[in-house]
Amino acid sequence: MVIRVPARLAAAVTYVGSAALAAWALHAAWVEPLFGGVLLVAAGMLAAHRWRVRRRIDRMLRSGDVRGVLARWSTALGTMPHPGTMAPLMTATAFAAYGWTERARAAIDEAARGPAWDAALEHRLFLEAMLSAFEGDLELASQQAERLQRLPVPAAGARLHERIRVLRGAVLALVRAFAHNAAPNDRRLLLQASQASPLVFWAMRYAAAIAAVDQGEIVEARELILNAPSWSEESCFARFHREISDEIARRVA
Repeated sequence: MVIRVPARLAAAVTYVGSAALAAWALHAAWVEPLFGGVLLVAAGMLAAHRWRVRRRIDRMLRSGDVRGVLARWSTALGTMPHPGTMAPLMTATAFAAYGWTERARAAIDEAARGPAWDAALEHRLFLEAMLSAFEGDLELASQQAERLQRLPVPAAGARLHERIRVLRGAVLALVRAFAHNAAPNDRRLLLQASQASPLVFWAMRYAAAIAAVDQGEIVEARELILNAPSWSEESCFARFHREISDEIARRVA
C-alpha cells in the first residue's frame, strides 16, 4: 500500500524541517565554534587542517571587530535557509557578542517571525538574557536565563552536551555578575564558557572581571581585561572597561 502525502503537507514539513536545520546551524555557531564558524564563514575551510581553522576562527571572533566578522559572514548568511529570520538573528548575535546593544536590538526587530524564529528559541533566550544584562534590566535577564535552563537539552554527543550545559550555566552566571551577586563558582564557569565559544569570549570575561572585583580578586580582574580590544563607543564594553579599570585603580590606590 502506497501512502500519498498531500503536496501541501509535504511542503509544510519540508519548510519546518529547513527552519529547524537553519536554527541548528545558528546554534552551532555558539556551542561548537569550529563547526559553526566553518559553516557560517566559509565552506572551503573544511579542507584546511583542524587546528589552523580553529586558530583562524578564534582570532577573528576574539578580535572585537564586529564589522569584520559580519563581512566574513555576509555571503553565508545570504544563502542560509530562511534568510529573513536567520540573517538578522546572526547579525544580532555578532552585535550582542561585542556589546553593540542598540544594533543588536534593531537586527532582532528585523527578523521575520515564523518556523525558523520558533525553532531558534534557545538562541533567542541566550541573546535576550545577555542583552538585558548589558542594558541593566536584570530582572528580565534573569527570567530569560532561567527559561533557558529549563529547556530540554538537544540530543547530542557527550562533548556537545557539555558545551551546551556550560553556556547555559554561564549566561545565568553572567546575569548574577552584572547584578553584583556572583556565586563562588561563577568566575570559573564564565571563563570555561569564554573558552568554549570564542564568539562570547569578551562578554564572559567582562562578567568574570566584575565578579572578581566584587570578590576582592583585583589582580585577576586586571588580567581578565588586560588585552581587550579598543572598543567603539557604540559598544557598552567600552563603558564596562572604563568602569572596571577605574574600580581596580581605586582599590589599589
